[in-house]
Amino acid sequence: MKPIEMKLARRLGGVGEYYFSKKLREIDRMRASGRQIINLGIGSPDRPPHPDVIGTLAAEAAKPGNHGYQPYKGAAVLREAFALWYKERYGVALDPEGEILPLIGSKEGVMHVCMTYLDEGDRVLVPNPGYPTYRSAVTIAGGVCVDYVLREDGGWMPDFDEIERGGLQGVKMMIVNYPHMPTGAAPKEGLFRRLVDFARRHGILLLHDNPYSFLRNDRPESLLATPGATEVALELNSLSKSHCMAGWRIGMIGGARERIDEIIRFKSNMDSGMFYPLQAAAAKALSLGDDWYRELNALYRRREAKAYEILDAVGCTYDPVQAGLFVWGRLPEGAGDCYEFSDRVLNGCGVFLTPGGIFGSEGDRYIRISLCATEEVLQRAADQIKGMVL
Repeated sequence: MKPIEMKLARRLGGVGEYYFSKKLREIDRMRASGRQIINLGIGSPDRPPHPDVIGTLAAEAAKPGNHGYQPYKGAAVLREAFALWYKERYGVALDPEGEILPLIGSKEGVMHVCMTYLDEGDRVLVPNPGYPTYRSAVTIAGGVCVDYVLREDGGWMPDFDEIERGGLQGVKMMIVNYPHMPTGAAPKEGLFRRLVDFARRHGILLLHDNPYSFLRNDRPESLLATPGATEVALELNSLSKSHCMAGWRIGMIGGARERIDEIIRFKSNMDSGMFYPLQAAAAKALSLGDDWYRELNALYRRREAKAYEILDAVGCTYDPVQAGLFVWGRLPEGAGDCYEFSDRVLNGCGVFLTPGGIFGSEGDRYIRISLCATEEVLQRAADQIKGMVL
């Protein structure tokens, strides 16, 4: 029998299926037909967490008393570990009792913040280019996205004068993300101070998404280290990239106790606390020493060199100093539309490179390559592309 017809909620009217969700199905069909496809799109780390992290998970999961519901605000062991991590790594003092909220990944946190604070029609400054989830979360929550443009010739930093000239009537929140994804731009000196001053002057809540600060970046920074930041800002962080725990879905949000209490009002009605062994293992991950970060970054630096070889092969120009889990390159003149270019490479040589346009109109002339592939795979991709006439 045919299912009954249902009308979608209006909140989904401006939200389509996530680009990668559709593209991965296409790649799966190509593989099912016998083609060997190298996927350099999604940033899902291909190496496991530290063995001690996995050992902690196994040991805690074996305990009979660790399988019940957990507190909505997270287990004390994880909140305390996040607080110590922030103190040691960023120089930021956060009270584990009231200023840290563990999350089922920081992507969840973007939605929680939007649902907590946005009413129908509230305007939100969203980076272009930027992570597509920002736009989706704002739209689903009933907000209105207002692009602030990031440009290569401006170092991918916000142009505050331009933003103010565009008008800030009705703007309630601004989403920022440094080191920036997809461009790999690290925050320039003074940026965080300017952001805090801008937010204070205009009564805007800052939401800083900070999952990439330990990757290919010599100066990990937190917006919350800026004087006065907790008065106007919240910061998201995640273990997905920095600790190779993407599938574990462990993140956090830090900020003033008042803000955390407000977010819990929404979050506690949407989900429950994470499985305790996951939280205990995450606390172990946060306690890892400098060797973990050094080894991880040495690996990504080697892969970075291979990814730049791919950009060279397709004629891209790029900044040789980038942070995060991806490399970002500008397409050569005459390369055409980024989506068509990506499809030509995919169909012509079996390598998927992410079209920059999925991150906003300012990404239309760019492509992105994930470093979540071995050096051998990246080299094979480069070799296959070199043999193709683009």
